[in-house]
Amino acid sequence: MRIALFCALLLVAAPLSAHSRSMSYSLWDMDDAGATVRVRVSRLELTRMALDPVRSDRDDRLVSEMLAAAIRLRTDTNLCAVTTPPRRTPSAEGYVAYVWRVGCPDDGPRTVESSLLLDVAPSHLHFVRVRWPGRPAVEKVLTGDAPAWALDADPTAASRGDGAGTSVADYIALGVEHIVSGPDHLAFVVALLLLAGTLRDMVMLVTSFTIAHSMTLALAVIGFIEPEVPVAGALIGYSIALVGVENAWLVSGKGRWLPPLAVAAILAMAGLGSAVPFQALVGLALFTACHLALLARSRRPARLRAAVAFAFGLVHGFGFAGVMMNLDLTNVGLAPALFGFNLGVEIGQLAVLALVGPLLLAVRRSRRASAWVVDVGSAAATCLGSFWFVTRSF
Repeated sequence: MRIALFCALLLVAAPLSAHSRSMSYSLWDMDDAGATVRVRVSRLELTRMALDPVRSDRDDRLVSEMLAAAIRLRTDTNLCAVTTPPRRTPSAEGYVAYVWRVGCPDDGPRTVESSLLLDVAPSHLHFVRVRWPGRPAVEKVLTGDAPAWALDADPTAASRGDGAGTSVADYIALGVEHIVSGPDHLAFVVALLLLAGTLRDMVMLVTSFTIAHSMTLALAVIGFIEPEVPVAGALIGYSIALVGVENAWLVSGKGRWLPPLAVAAILAMAGLGSAVPFQALVGLALFTACHLALLARSRRPARLRAAVAFAFGLVHGFGFAGVMMNLDLTNVGLAPALFGFNLGVEIGQLAVLALVGPLLLAVRRSRRASAWVVDVGSAAATCLGSFWFVTRSF
């Protein structure tokens, strides 16, 4: 039964692991005649349409045409036409970037629109940054529900109305959406709660996780730390797998075979050419061995699990930072964006706790039902986490 469950969950994990959050970015340098557009999108996002412009000239042409058609500028009466075709420019590893020029036939208010990837990823987010000569840049997040941004007719009035860009409330919504739609972060939080015996234990776990990821999110966004976001994604997968394995190990009697097997599996990854640095994998192996050894001797595992929630919360913070770091926010917009996004993440987590916590506490009244929920939940966390760890590592 458990083998069948693991196999079924593995099939579910495949589409979840392919893309964690669909995002793209554009920068608009406005002038009287039109605008210069710079767009950046990850190569992984383009695999949704089986396109890789780095490896294929044909795909390069198709992607450039797609971007120019999907990311547009218009006035009240006309679409601003492409005057200089898109061309690919140097970009960060894992991304492709294009630049082109659009000309607007008349004056008046302008609107930035994006329908990029919405056909294949309805929850896609497109981050727009607009710069007017001699004025501070403004930013906004476009979504499938709000795919257009009407700019102020007078660029000197960039602080008025919708043209002011993304507000704190918008970033709060983005944070909530990120935690609710991020299956890896949710899986970690729920896996932690499976063995929490009281509401106090649940609050302690979530609080430890929150403090930790808030710290690394802030440090990464302000540029004090430059994390390797893909590596952080792999370690997030590992954190979920470890908590799932830990849950099953605790309820099954703390068998001696598990710790050495877990350590051996991590060290085997080091010998297979994982993208996670060798030193990091060795550190994970040592951390796992020490943690399980302490857990085997601990009379109050709830406190030790809170410490683990804090440790892995630091890693999850780098995962959250991946969204914010790519926005290239101005100094003026950094503080409200960071505050709003982090607050939104916390609201999302509290919503999960409010929904899942009482259900788990109610289930605990039935010993049989509680054992079944812990068993299935731990199997799901172990399977999903292991799949994410391996796929993101390679």
